[in-house]
Amino acid sequence: MVDHHCHGVLDRDLDRGEFEESLTEAETGGPPEVSPFDSQIGFALRRWCPPVLGLDAHAEPGDYLARRAELGAVEVNRRFLSAAGLEALCVDTGYTPQAILDPPALGRLAGASAHEIVRLETVAEEVAGEGVTAAGFAGKVRARIEACVPSVVGAKSIAAYRAGLELSGERPSDAEVTAAAGRLLRQDRPRVCDETLHRFLVWCAVDAGLPVQFHVGYGDVDADLRRGDPLLLIDLLRAMASTGAPAMLLHNYPFHRQAGYLAQVLPNVYVDAGLATHNLGHRAQALITELLELAPFGKVLYSSDAFGLAELYHLGALLFRRALAGMLAGGVDDGAWTACDARRVAVLVASGNARRVYGL
Repeated sequence: MVDHHCHGVLDRDLDRGEFEESLTEAETGGPPEVSPFDSQIGFALRRWCPPVLGLDAHAEPGDYLARRAELGAVEVNRRFLSAAGLEALCVDTGYTPQAILDPPALGRLAGASAHEIVRLETVAEEVAGEGVTAAGFAGKVRARIEACVPSVVGAKSIAAYRAGLELSGERPSDAEVTAAAGRLLRQDRPRVCDETLHRFLVWCAVDAGLPVQFHVGYGDVDADLRRGDPLLLIDLLRAMASTGAPAMLLHNYPFHRQAGYLAQVLPNVYVDAGLATHNLGHRAQALITELLELAPFGKVLYSSDAFGLAELYHLGALLFRRALAGMLAGGVDDGAWTACDARRVAVLVASGNARRVYGL
């Protein structure tokens, strides 16, 4: 498979608290008697991950973590990234709150080619920290993104986290960008959270010929889910469609049906269910089945959105394979399509669509 949106993993050993903190999108500091092991992702991990480390399925959390510590982070990361069975990774390098493995290191461990996705807001914030003027901001950002093109395969917007997804389809004027840049530069620690700048950055990526990924829906507590519905993006998606630029809607849960609708009605929209797949665990097939109700099979991709724990690469890939295979096999059993059709669709969704859109 091709994992078209993922992140680095930690290259150090973790205690139980750190491991549990990395297992879900939850904030730390919850009730000590409430463990993420007692959730869909916790039970999925106990079912599918222990055998990779030489333990029986359903190993107790304490035994699992002891074995993980015994093997060490390097071996644990190698085993799980290899077990994911990936042929290529598209890695978002814009979020590094602590030291994590970079794309080349991930690729070596996974036995896969690794490609970079540039995070647009990170580029803008780096430029803002370099002493640029408000009037010079736009030109420098455009040049920085264009310079990335030979070495990256796509760009990502996190407008959903900062300003919400209700972005206008109009290109912002030079005067609007200069005014917004002035507000950004007056911040002690520049942080892009202005609708005008998010929109400007998306158009910079479009002009540079890059597919643009959008965080949609499910994420950590910093994401305001009320403003994360992909239907809010309709004006910008329509405007992007006129240029032919691919818009890649990431994650999407609980708005995966809305995302599937957008993939059907707009020619440039593609969707996945990354992050949610492994968090839903045993319910992953219901998610994938609902995503595929309207979304054309040629516009659905696989992503894990794995970050921090190498287990999430393995769980994301395994649960997605099982979910997609189960949905397709059910269709074969019902006579909805042939086994030959099912195999062809599986190849499209697992890797073919990503290879085509990103030019891998």
